[in-house]
Amino acid sequence: VDALRIVRLPYHLSAVTQAVARVALRHRTAMLAQVDQLRTERDRIADWLLAQGLEVAPSDANFVLFGRFADRHAVWQGLLDAGVLIRETGPDGWLRVSAGTADDMAAFRAALTEILPTATRLETS
Repeated sequence: VDALRIVRLPYHLSAVTQAVARVALRHRTAMLAQVDQLRTERDRIADWLLAQGLEVAPSDANFVLFGRFADRHAVWQGLLDAGVLIRETGPDGWLRVSAGTADDMAAFRAALTEILPTATRLETS
């Protein structure tokens, strides 16, 4: 609670936000374990994308930005048609996939493996 008071000003935290923070702090071991799991999955998917010959932007977040596609929308649509939803965001030619469960990532890899042979890639920079 004292740590919360230190960072509270100049940012006011509502009573609900403070209560949620207290609960999160009580369960920090489980939360940090989940962060480690997401980090591992993010790194695994980044390595796999690199092995597919794609460019991957360095990431410390829970997602990987990858590309470079001549028509990123076509790749995004192909993934969506296969039941995989990722983000069509970032620089032109790039897509963003969030780290997820092992099953989610397996579905992503399988769908992208089907799409990549027909996806036109831009020359690497």
